[in-house]
Amino acid sequence: MPLSPNSNAPLKIAALAAALVASVGCADRGTDGGDSRVQAVATIGMIADIVGRVGGERVHVQGLMGPGIDPHLYRASAGDVRTLSGADIIFYNGLHLEAAMGDVLEQMRGRIETVAVTDGIDRAVLLAPPEFKGAFDPHVWFDVSLWMHAVTAVEAALAARDTAGARTYQANARAYLTELDSLHQWVLRRAQEVPEQRRVLVTAHDAFNYFGRAYGFEVAGLQGISTASEAGTGDVQKLAELIVGRRIPAIFIETSIPRRTIAAVQAAARSRGFEPRIGNPLFSDAMGDAGSPEGTYIGMVRHNVNTIVDELLDTRPAQ
Repeated sequence: MPLSPNSNAPLKIAALAAALVASVGCADRGTDGGDSRVQAVATIGMIADIVGRVGGERVHVQGLMGPGIDPHLYRASAGDVRTLSGADIIFYNGLHLEAAMGDVLEQMRGRIETVAVTDGIDRAVLLAPPEFKGAFDPHVWFDVSLWMHAVTAVEAALAARDTAGARTYQANARAYLTELDSLHQWVLRRAQEVPEQRRVLVTAHDAFNYFGRAYGFEVAGLQGISTASEAGTGDVQKLAELIVGRRIPAIFIETSIPRRTIAAVQAAARSRGFEPRIGNPLFSDAMGDAGSPEGTYIGMVRHNVNTIVDELLDTRPAQ
């Protein structure tokens, strides 16, 4: 059952987290149920994917947030707290992405190792938009070359936790980093297919700024970096003016954001005499269904890039 942001549920969840962590104490969680693997929990799918690739058969990873879940607004349930409390190690993004889970993660940090996979990224290369109140943009996974630092962070944490598996983790990380480097080069090539003047990416919320910087796209989002911010009528009209003025053929909704947020922009542009298409949904803060190509980080990136490039190259009017 969803937790109401207006209730005292977050306080109760934080108290439950403290009680569960204290009860676990120094017990060996990794051997619970006869499973000798390292028990890892990851907040978002992109991180769970890294842990699975690097950890291999030595690690059991459980992700908290599945397809279509918005991590900006996600509040841990009592079941999540129990899952976190049973972990040997917890991986999360950091940079305030999981802001609503902050109290719970803080409670866990005292007894269970918690790792923010973005901590090793040089702050000088992070984006810090002024409207985000001095904090950094957390959506670093949209620059594949930056997200490679998260792989290194996971490898180091697992090797420190399970020294016997250090060579395995190193080999798995190297193999995955090679794939990610190839993916980064592929994205660069595909981006170049779109003429520079048409590389304008309009989305429901401002999650793609690292993508824009890395691959040469101008990015405009209706909502702010965090979906906790609300878009007003003025935001809709301003974005519609940009679309009409630049004749941007397609705009995009995201799987974790309601369609109505970008449909309002389409309607405002239509009233000005130009109607952009709403392209196929992009994966922003969550990946696709498990077992699907988009249920992996590499598959998610490929889907997004193919969708963006193909839609922006297609100048057909909206149907």
